[in-house]
Parts: sequence; C-alpha cells; structure tokens
Amino acid sequence: MQQRDMTLLMVIIILVGIAAWVAWPANPGLHIHFGPINFDRDIRVHRGLDLQGGMQIVLEADLPPGHQVDADAMAAAKGIVENRVNGLGVTEPLVQLAGSTRIVVELPGIKDPDQAIATLRQTGLLEFIDAGNTFLPPGTGVQTSFRESGEFGIVTPTPVTATAVAVTPTATATPTLTPTITPTAVLSPTAATGPQPTPTPPKRIFRTVITGQHLQTAQVGQDEYGRPQINFKLTDEGAKIFGAFTSANVGRYLAIAMDGVIISCPRIESAITEGSGRITGDFKLSEARSIVIQLRYGALPVPLKVIQNRTVGPTLGQDSVNQSTRAGIIGVIVVLLFMLTYYRLHGFVADIALVIYALVTFALFKLIPVTLTLPGVTGFLFSVGTAVDANILIFERLKEELRQGKRFSSAIQAGFDRAWTSIRDSNLSTMITCAILYWFGSNFGASMVKGFAVTLFLGVMVSMFTAITVTRTIIHLLYAIGGERLRSSKWLIGL
Repeated sequence: MQQRDMTLLMVIIILVGIAAWVAWPANPGLHIHFGPINFDRDIRVHRGLDLQGGMQIVLEADLPPGHQVDADAMAAAKGIVENRVNGLGVTEPLVQLAGSTRIVVELPGIKDPDQAIATLRQTGLLEFIDAGNTFLPPGTGVQTSFRESGEFGIVTPTPVTATAVAVTPTATATPTLTPTITPTAVLSPTAATGPQPTPTPPKRIFRTVITGQHLQTAQVGQDEYGRPQINFKLTDEGAKIFGAFTSANVGRYLAIAMDGVIISCPRIESAITEGSGRITGDFKLSEARSIVIQLRYGALPVPLKVIQNRTVGPTLGQDSVNQSTRAGIIGVIVVLLFMLTYYRLHGFVADIALVIYALVTFALFKLIPVTLTLPGVTGFLFSVGTAVDANILIFERLKEELRQGKRFSSAIQAGFDRAWTSIRDSNLSTMITCAILYWFGSNFGASMVKGFAVTLFLGVMVSMFTAITVTRTIIHLLYAIGGERLRSSKWLIGL
C-alpha cells in the first residue's frame, strides 16, 4: 500500500471520529473557557417549522389600488421584518420574499402567535410630538405633521370634523400610571407637580419634533420599583433637536406616539441635552419588548397586512419526524443488504463508505447549521441513492477490467478513472438542479423546496468524496492485504 493511501486512511479515520462525535445525539457542544478565550457553541439538530411546530405568516404590501410596490422598498421591508423576528428570540426563523408584494415568515416553536403577528405588521413609526398644554392620555389616536405631510416643524392647529377616538394600539402598553421620560430626572410625571389636567381629545395636527430615525438604541430595563421600562438614546442630530425643543418648552407636554397612537405623555420639567431617556409606566414585560423591537429595527417602508397565517402543531411535527426516521432506516438497511448481497466484498466496502457518508453529511447539517424540514430530510435520503450509484458505477467498471485479465492494481486504477466521468457529469447535473430549486425557493417563498435543494446538494458533494476517496482507499487497503489471491475467489469479488 502506498504512502499516499496510508495518509488518506489516517485522514479518513480522524474525519470519521470527528463526524461521529458531532452526530452523537447527546453531543454537549463546544464550550472553551481558557484565559481570554470564551467560546460557546451548541451542536444540535435545527428543526424547521414542519418538524418542530410553530407558525407561518404571509404578509402583503397594503397599498391603495393602482400603486406599484418598489422592489427596493420590499427588500428593505424584508430586512426589517427579519430583524424583528430575530428580536423575538425565535430559533431558526425563515423570512423570504414571495413574488413582488409578499413576505413569508416562518416561526418555529413560537409561543405567542398574536404577539408575533402584531410585532411583524406594525409599521413602527415612533414620534415625539409637541402636545403643548394638552395632556394626551395613553391610547389616544392623534394626527401628526410627519404622518400628514412627512415634514417636521410647527403646524398651525386645524380643526377637524371628527373627534379622535381612544384606541388600544397593537402590541403596545396601555399604562394605568402616568409614564415618564427621564434622562437625569429632568422630565417627571404629571403627578409630580400640580393637579392632574383634564384629558382633552385632540382636535388638531400636532407638531412632530423627532421620529424613530433619530433613535440610536432602545432596550428594556427596570425602573426603581422593578417594573419594566424602555431606555433609549438619540443620535447626535436627534439630541440637538431634542435639546433645543425641551429648552424652549419647559412646563409643556411632550407626547410619545407609536403609529399615531399615544403611548406616553410626560411633562418637560427642564431641558434635556444629553440625548438619552427612558419611557416608564405600567408596562407588561412582553409589551415593553414588543415596543423595543419596533423602535430598534425601524419603521417599515411600506405598510403590511396579514393575508394568511397557519399554525403547525408540535404533534404533527413529531409524527413527521418519527415516520421519516422509520422510512429512512428501512430504506438504508435495504440498500446496505442489496450492496452486500450483490457485490459481496465490494459491496461491504460500499456499505462502509455509505455509513461514513451518512455520518459526515449529518455532521455538516449540525455544524453549518442546516434547518431540517420534512422535504430536507427527503433530500438527504434521496442523496443516499446518488452515493450508492457512484459505487455501483465504480464496481461495474472494476469488474470489466478484471474480466479482461488485468492485475488488480491496474484494474482499480482503470475502473475509477473510467467511472469518474460518469459520476462527475451525473452529480454536476444534480447540483445544477439543486441550484435552480434553491433559487426558486428563495424567490417565490417555497421554503420546503429550498430545504430539499440544500440537503440534496450537500449530500451529493459528500457522496463524491466518499465514492472517490473513501471507497478507493479502502479497496487499495484490501488488495494490499489480499493481493492477487483474491482473483481466485471470483464469488467473493462478484465476478
């Protein structure tokens, strides 16, 4: 056996050991804490919506008839929705465009569907508005200069025919306590000084001082009583505008509105020049988190509406896993027995290569990671056929060379060389098909097609490695041990 084959054999043994450790169901993951190195990585199977259960939501641009949706605007909306989904803490979410006006969102393991829908579809327009001497109760709907004309600045109060009606905003709080924005105890609740003003329904367009575009950061914190609050910091530009406004309007009200609905209305006690503050009130933790997600990841460039939402129960997902596992095990066992029965010694080599193929492929799924869906599992099992097919091509060419009376060393070399072109062309065709399916799944919201393409592509890549490298190395090892004596045992080598 040549030195090159011995080196390849050692590499294969090490690779199999690593793959087996990664594929081990009880794998503890990588947790390295040594000096300045702190590395933590869980190694687990990432299950998709159909295997884990959860929710699929289809969002569509909500525009008046005749209006066209800009492709860049939809791409930006998709990115914002994706950021909001990540902020929800959902594991392995999927967000993709479907056509020119729709966004498909898959949320595996989601526990609060209503909260998720509300967070995703909100346009998330945050406005700090000048309420003057008017206290605006939380939940009051208002008209603002920015929402009306996209402009900042003072707008002359204009009476409107309809009286604004108090509504409860989706995924925001309706505090029972008067909220506060506090940088360094500069703004205080209305209850701090003087009697409470009488709530007055808004009958004008309120001036927008700043919007969410001036917001730099937002996060959930706790006030001095342990209640959730929202801490925020403005950009340099926002801090200047905010500082100038608060300096000129001490004693007046500064309302905070989300999508035209008041969520807080504190009084300005002194100028705020630091550019940071907090929103406090009787928030629930989930409500505070929802507001923070909308503030942190910006406003949607186009309004979205939910046109479909579908819930997948965990029981259905577990049934799919069990049935797929059972079918896969039966199929692999049948293939292993067929190869062993028909090709004997060479079939035994193919079985070893097939087991190594399965270990390496599954380890890649966990390391990359690949989100496994039911079609993805199908793609993996389908790729087993390509792995076996490559070995069959090699063994049939090898038998033809041996029947012509060639020595084993020459027959092995010729068999692999002549089978390689067929293996290369067939697998290349499959990989091109996978690329087309992946593109289709990414652009038309067919996530299941995308999962099938990914697992099949990886499986084909690994099968080429195991068929050409692993099978060849093991056969060289066997013939280095048995030599030309194996020729006399035609039944053993399948002649």
